Amino acid sequence: MKTLNLEEAALFLKLHPEEVRRRAKAGIIPGAKLGKRWAFIDDDLAAYMRSLYPTSRQALQVGHREKTLCHSLNVEKRGGSASPDPAASVLDALLQQKTEPRRKNSTTS
Repeated sequence: MKTLNLEEAALFLKLHPEEVRRRAKAGIIPGAKLGKRWAFIDDDLAAYMRSLYPTSRQALQVGHREKTLCHSLNVEKRGGSASPDPAASVLDALLQQKTEPRRKNSTTS
């Protein structure tokens, strides 16, 4: 296990030192600020890089998407007046205000 400063970590990750500092400050890259300086452990940075590798399933999905011929053939129809959630339509029916027809005045003048 070896500790790296900000510049060494940036070289290890092939990123600009300011980008490494920003990501470490946000908690994206594992590191610790010791006083005024950042410190990184090379094993932690290697594990961070490994976590970014795509899984084999993700790689297969990317290849499948590249084989689609035309975007317009794969369009999914959205919207409309029909609610896709039956519970929502039941709730709408319950919330509708029930109105009764008005009575006509039956008094004669």
